[in-house]
Formats: sequence, structure tokens, C-alpha cells
Amino acid sequence: MPLFSPAELRALIGPTSDERAALAHDLTEDAIRGEVGDRLTDPLQPGVKSVALAVAARVLTNPTGVRSEQAGGMLVSYADTQTGVVLSDDERRRLRRAVGLASGASMLNIAPADIAQPVTVWRAL
Repeated sequence: MPLFSPAELRALIGPTSDERAALAHDLTEDAIRGEVGDRLTDPLQPGVKSVALAVAARVLTNPTGVRSEQAGGMLVSYADTQTGVVLSDDERRRLRRAVGLASGASMLNIAPADIAQPVTVWRAL
């Protein structure tokens, strides 16, 4: 099941070869499956394609992960110390939500019910 078509990727970033589009797809799929496993469905859950296209476009337009450059003094800073295809925190959260996984930290109280302190949640009105 493809995450996106080469034509969709070309519509987003402009002309690119079939080989580069296929490589971007494979790298993107690997990163996404590394995050959500085999929870992808056919057809894809809403939100997965947009994340996949954003990641693939980034792979092709900024493969080294450059965050900023400066001409005088040749200063280059990178978005992350990791190399390869890396999902951003927002992309991880969106993917996990799309496939039904918890996307953030949660709290588990394992104390017996008669010992546990009552919890009051305050909400602004």
C-alpha cells in the first residue's frame, strides 16, 4: 500500500525523477512504520498522507537537514544531530493520533481505591 504517489510528490515539490520519488517514498515509509508499526490501514487513516508527503518533500529538498546557513564565516547549523530521515515531534504526534496510539505522557495510578487521594481537575470557565 503506497503512502503517496510520485505524481502527488511532484505536485508538492516540482519535477523529480521516478527513482528519487521511489527512494523518498521508501525512506518515508520506513520512518513511519518505525514509529507506528503495522497499524497503517488500507486506505490510510486521515492525516497519514499529509505527514508522509511532508517528510518525503523534506527528504528531497533538504536531505542534509540544514537549519540555517551564513555566508560570511561559512556557518552551517543542522536541525538534528541524527542523520537520515527523522520525524519531527509534531509529525510523530500526528501519526500516533491518526493510528490510535497515545501521543503524549499519561499518568497511571496503581494505588488501591481506598488509599488513593481524590483528584480535582480545575478548568477555567
